[in-house]
Amino acid sequence: MHEWMVDNGLTPHLVVDAKREGVQVPEGHAKDGKVVLNVSPSATRALSLGNDFVRFEARFNGVSRGLEVPIAAVLGIYARETGQGMLF
Repeated sequence: MHEWMVDNGLTPHLVVDAKREGVQVPEGHAKDGKVVLNVSPSATRALSLGNDFVRFEARFNGVSRGLEVPIAAVLGIYARETGQGMLF
């Protein structure tokens, strides 16, 4: 889904369960226990979409942070422009 969105000029966003064990995202960015992460090439660096984890670097309030999200914590992926995607 991520590759298809990027290939079609869309901006992929992941919806993540921020309370799940192993989720490493900056505090204060979650709302209702969830965090939405822009995983487009222009918003991330060193993006790795593995079988066990999604890892990348992104800027939060101007500060670069390393993020790690277990695949089991990913609740869905959608395109910002259309809102269409897939929930898991």
